[in-house]
Amino acid sequence: MLHRPRPAARLAAIALANAGGVVGYLPLLTLLLPIRIDEVAPAGRIAVLTAATIAGAIAASLSNIAFGWWSDRALHRGVGRRRFMGWGLGATMLAYFALALADTAAAIVAAVVAFQIAINAVLGPFLAAVADEVPDDRKGAVGGLIAFANPFASAVSVTVVGATFLGDAGRFAAVAAVMAACVLPYLIVPPRRDVPSRGPANRAATLARGDMIAAWIGRMLVQFAGSVLFYYLLYYFHSIAAAASTRTIAVQVGQLMLLSSILPVPIAIVGGRLSDRWGRRKPMLVAGAAVGAAGLVLMSAAAGWTVAAAGFALYSIGSATFLALHATVAMQLLPSARNRGRDLGLVNLTNTLPSLIGPLLTWALASPDDFAPLLLTLAGLTACGGLAMLGVRRLR
Repeated sequence: MLHRPRPAARLAAIALANAGGVVGYLPLLTLLLPIRIDEVAPAGRIAVLTAATIAGAIAASLSNIAFGWWSDRALHRGVGRRRFMGWGLGATMLAYFALALADTAAAIVAAVVAFQIAINAVLGPFLAAVADEVPDDRKGAVGGLIAFANPFASAVSVTVVGATFLGDAGRFAAVAAVMAACVLPYLIVPPRRDVPSRGPANRAATLARGDMIAAWIGRMLVQFAGSVLFYYLLYYFHSIAAAASTRTIAVQVGQLMLLSSILPVPIAIVGGRLSDRWGRRKPMLVAGAAVGAAGLVLMSAAAGWTVAAAGFALYSIGSATFLALHATVAMQLLPSARNRGRDLGLVNLTNTLPSLIGPLLTWALASPDDFAPLLLTLAGLTACGGLAMLGVRRLR
């Protein structure tokens, strides 16, 4: 007989599963994929990465909504969302195998599309399940714990990229194994079904439609920089230190990502918990966007590694704080308990739409040797994202 886990144990399982989801895509898309593309098509690496990014973002957008909606229907039939996560986890393992074998640009793009479909079968139902099972007065704590995922995934990135004995196939296999080890414990935790839901009858507690649009736009604008840096950070630092090899820079970038992802964690955790108690989230959201924009400006002016790394660390602190608290807002203020998976899939478009437009901005504004115009544009968009949150009238 399965015993109901204590709230702290459930939160720990959620945090670990979320970290596993981030491990599933962060090491691959930030380091392993650019390295693989650099080996297969070095002369056209920006073009190939842009094609893979756009195709993958389209697949991610559609599949996240579809699997979220499908899990909504299954939940109301008594099946639950964890079954979809299990299928998605298995499919993600197969997609990693395909990526390890891909040896042409077309094969890499196709494998990325398959990977995005598979991993969103995990991520879409998972976020909806968290919204189902965590009471509103603990969602700020969950938002803070979400920040733990990036340093953990960055540590995995540093480890697998630095482990030269693994080889390319071994790196893909190692990341897949860590993801599975993190997600599986959550799949065996019994779902909590006694959480009061805030449905249409409680609309006074939700944001007005205009407020929801403003919050959606604010997150999307902040995510433009995150999307571009997520895919092109390795190439940005290559433009700063062109004499170094791609693998050397990859190890250094992985270490920087790890450090930069650790710094925001205490801020996000403390801020999330305090926002639960005080009911005030807007000041930290606006401040986070402002700090992120300042970091991007510093990166645009950098002529060497030290200043560029400091700018990226500053950007990471601001954006991670903003996104963690915004995730709390999104989970808490969904309009319908019956359609959480679908609605969170629509919120997820703030992640995937920038992945479609960001590569086009990169193509238009950046060159292998100069990312400054792109970074200044992203700084402006990030600042506008913070200002958009001022238009969310019912958010304190």
